[in-house]
Amino acid sequence: MIAMQLLNTTILQLILLILSRTSASFSMKAPSSTSSYLADVPLGAPDPILSIIDRFKACPSPDKVNISIGAYRDENGKPWILPCVRAAERLMLDSPTETKEYINIAGDPSYVNLALKFAYGEKEMDVLGAKLAAVQTLSGTGSLRIGGEFLARFSKAGQKSIYIPNPTWGNHMAVFAEAGMDVKRYRYYNPKTNRLDMDGMVEDLRNAPEGSVVLFHACAHNPTGCDPTHDEWKILSDLCKEKGLRVFFDNAYQGFASGDSEADAYALRFFVEEGHGGLMLAQSFAKNFGLYGERVGTLSVLTGGDEERERVLSQLKLIVRPMYSSPPIHGSSIVRTVLSSEELRKQYYGECKQMSMRINSMRTILVEKLKEAGSTHDWSHITSQIGMFAYTGLSGDMCDKLTSEHFIFLTRNGRVSLAGLTEANIEYVAKAIHAVTDGKSITAE
Repeated sequence: MIAMQLLNTTILQLILLILSRTSASFSMKAPSSTSSYLADVPLGAPDPILSIIDRFKACPSPDKVNISIGAYRDENGKPWILPCVRAAERLMLDSPTETKEYINIAGDPSYVNLALKFAYGEKEMDVLGAKLAAVQTLSGTGSLRIGGEFLARFSKAGQKSIYIPNPTWGNHMAVFAEAGMDVKRYRYYNPKTNRLDMDGMVEDLRNAPEGSVVLFHACAHNPTGCDPTHDEWKILSDLCKEKGLRVFFDNAYQGFASGDSEADAYALRFFVEEGHGGLMLAQSFAKNFGLYGERVGTLSVLTGGDEERERVLSQLKLIVRPMYSSPPIHGSSIVRTVLSSEELRKQYYGECKQMSMRINSMRTILVEKLKEAGSTHDWSHITSQIGMFAYTGLSGDMCDKLTSEHFIFLTRNGRVSLAGLTEANIEYVAKAIHAVTDGKSITAE
């Protein structure tokens, strides 16, 4: 019996030894980096804005301030979920009709219809409803990408240029270039005056080839906060019609310009009223509903009527299907629930105005604190701008010093996210800005 146990133990040890050597042999035969295609994959450049967030998180200073990210923060510097959004989610949770099923390629038609009314106007939709080809999208970025793909596929030869303001949201160029469009720039901001460069814009668009696409920010221009006046929009509308330019509106901040979502729709509705056929609209609910992570948007194209609408819609669906098949439903259900309820819709408008008013108050206080700090610069452009951002006129070197010496994180173009300012940090930020700008110009030479 003892001899048999010893034999079994010896056999077991031999088996374990063989297995361990076999395992070691396999582990040593790692894929050869020289034979793998992955060896030739280069390191991608970090996103210039999102990488700031990582640096901010890694900064140990208790005084650090993040004024880079374009997301609303409350008076305590914390992310804010709109109470009307919370109320909508509670209704959805208890609703027997809410499901997690796939939806149509074009999205939830009830949501899409309400989103279009939000942008184009409820009364206007009585006329436009049969002319708008629209799909639910993955927020504003998804709307722009689908729109870019559509334009690249169906623009005539020599008419695949899209003119984008300089400066603009950093992702615009990449989105349209990846979609197959030829990206051009038009002057928008005059750094010598820290104001809109209307003359430069008109000159550049007048020189654009007929049939080119022009991208406009519908309101609260990112990053400058400078919007054309009603009279200037009239000039731009006339110019686009005269030159045969196709108009594409990016509507990411409706409600953040004035605090009134209806008033902020002026440019879009005016261009529709002026008869710009083929007008396109990329719409997002990330900012104005605080639904950053839900990815809720729409893309709409103003067609000539039912038959043309059906053809355009069919092609939009063919772009969506192989890209992401169908959109997510939670975020769009929130927007649908809010906008379809008279009570929640009224509550939403109040909360949107509340966000806008806090941002505008930060504009005023920042300029006041800069003066108190001893700055003799003219900062009036900050209070004349609108929306979430202030385009300060700070140089890249000044921004670098704000970060390295004062632990204030912002983009190198001098754009400040006003939502990141609070009563607790705004004096510190103002003193730091004064420290890096004292005796130096904040406008281009």
